[in-house]
Amino acid sequence: APAPAPAPVPAPALNLSDVAGKWRVRSVPETGKDTTPTNYVLTATADTTGWLITFPSGVTVPLHVTVSGDSVMQKTGTFPSQRRKGMKVMTEGVMWMQDGKFVGTTVAHYMKAGANSVLRLHSEGTKMP
Repeated sequence: APAPAPAPVPAPALNLSDVAGKWRVRSVPETGKDTTPTNYVLTATADTTGWLITFPSGVTVPLHVTVSGDSVMQKTGTFPSQRRKGMKVMTEGVMWMQDGKFVGTTVAHYMKAGANSVLRLHSEGTKMP
């Protein structure tokens, strides 16, 4: 009988020092008519403390960050939505390095939004000098 195929090699673990710095991030809804991007600056540190999102409006949101393998999981508390005026939102997402960019998916959970309470976005960040 042929030998079983070898298990795939796991992705190398992400070292947070490799992503430390400021990233210009653009998040675009994955579906729907509204494809307007949400832009922000992500400040990443060499450990899981001090991560921040800063929107052009001046709203700054701290991130709770954990690492698993090649991915950074991010979660915010509730803050004023930059997409839906007058609403509160919390986000959670995962990002990883791909071709020199910090890419991933973000899920926004809007408070008291009924059937439209969840929005999935594709996020892509480019490191700032």
